[in-house]
Amino acid sequence: MTLLSVQNLTKTFQTPSGPVHAVRDVSFEVERGECLAVVGESGSGKTTLANMILGILGATSGEIRFDGATLPAKRGPVHRRAIQFVQQNPLSALNPKRNIGASVRLGLDTYAIGPRADRWLKVEEALEEVGLPREMRQRAPSSLSGGQRQRVGIARALACEPELVVLDEPTSALDVLVQARVLRLLNDLRARKKLTYVFITHDLAVVRNVADRVAVFKAGQLVELGRTEQIFSAPEHPYTRSLIGAVPVVDDAELELRNKLAEGT
Repeated sequence: MTLLSVQNLTKTFQTPSGPVHAVRDVSFEVERGECLAVVGESGSGKTTLANMILGILGATSGEIRFDGATLPAKRGPVHRRAIQFVQQNPLSALNPKRNIGASVRLGLDTYAIGPRADRWLKVEEALEEVGLPREMRQRAPSSLSGGQRQRVGIARALACEPELVVLDEPTSALDVLVQARVLRLLNDLRARKKLTYVFITHDLAVVRNVADRVAVFKAGQLVELGRTEQIFSAPEHPYTRSLIGAVPVVDDAELELRNKLAEGT
């Protein structure tokens, strides 16, 4: 069942040097419970697309539908709660003047989720769901590691009980070992809570571990869309081939695939 539908979506920015077409006539759907990875190099339109889904930016033309209904340009609390965001930088995403508990609780108070007397308990439960101890709610963001801060960002989003989570490069600021732990956590949470993800990234090595399907963007255009295994084993667009050619090789089978792609076979 389709949860998110993007139809003929375009975003054009007017600049002193002329119009910049950040997203050009893009259409795709995201099924309930799946993870769609949106990949491409810097400037390909990935983050602009994410911001339009979140309602941070309005579209120049086209339509975004959520659970069968058109999303308004100005989002109300129902849609803001249903579509949550996990940002790229886990430190700047958290207010340094708030302790961890206050940051996670903010959405609960904003959207009046549950009885007020029960919200601290829900904060603690949200922290535990992402593998953090309850007592961490008293700590400041600066006292946490990068991986812990990103888990807090995930907990803050999930505390709002969303249907869709947009993740913008959520592991790019983390080292490889911490990145792997966060990806395993995201996979586990999606399975347990039946979440839907739009996962924005430039890193195809990450995509292999989280995505059901991959949407490849170049210069604001959707150039290829397919199942993850198909994109990696038989990419059709030359740009997709070049992206896969940059993915680190981890075994002989991938090296053989890399050589075939380079030969154009």
